Amino acid sequence: MVDPAISVKDVSMMFNLNRDKSMGIKEYVVKALKRQLYYDEFWALKNVSFEVAKGEVFGILGYNGAGKSTLLKIIAGVFKPTRGSITVNGAISPLLELGAGFDPEFSAKDNVYMNGAMFGHSPSYMDGLYEEIMNFAELWEFADVPLKNFSSGMQARLGFAVATQVNPDVLIIDEILGVGDYKFQEKCEERVANMLSDGATVLIVSHDIETFRKLCSRAMLLKQGEVIHIGTVDEVCDVYESKAS
Repeated sequence: MVDPAISVKDVSMMFNLNRDKSMGIKEYVVKALKRQLYYDEFWALKNVSFEVAKGEVFGILGYNGAGKSTLLKIIAGVFKPTRGSITVNGAISPLLELGAGFDPEFSAKDNVYMNGAMFGHSPSYMDGLYEEIMNFAELWEFADVPLKNFSSGMQARLGFAVATQVNPDVLIIDEILGVGDYKFQEKCEERVANMLSDGATVLIVSHDIETFRKLCSRAMLLKQGEVIHIGTVDEVCDVYESKAS
């Protein structure tokens, strides 16, 4: 049996929510030393299990607060789960937030090379990718402009271009395919399709049902941190829409 690209087993994630939001740093330190800090437990995820096959586009649907982004961050290695285990076979390229991993003081060009280094690529390797990245992002005239002057859409275009040009085994996308105009969204979908033809695995979180039905083969629905349904993308989208109405 071929090992799955992603295996999530009984994953739960708990956050401690501070009851007193108004205290300053000094008061916080004093209470911490006296062990007088009190928290409310919040379980963002509860016993989540699923697998994603190699070369599959798997979608995660859910209402606000369902735990979708938390789950992606656990899979990407940003968070360590409170309970359960995650196994990812292959190199991951995560697009979790608009402009994540970018330095706003650096230019677009500098950020391309910096992101390449984060993925483990040398400057000489990125030299061979730079032209294609900038062509895809359509940002040549802003190559030397600091990212702090970019719109969120421009940052997302650059981030997508970098993440998908370095040929990852697993691409994780959180609400980023909806940025840009219709033409750019088509380019993103075409790029994902090309990655799939090369054997990549794609994990997508989005509220765009049309995008899900177009790109995904299977999907999962989360509600308040728990798995409600796993099945074909049409099944999950139908359940999502019926519960939303």
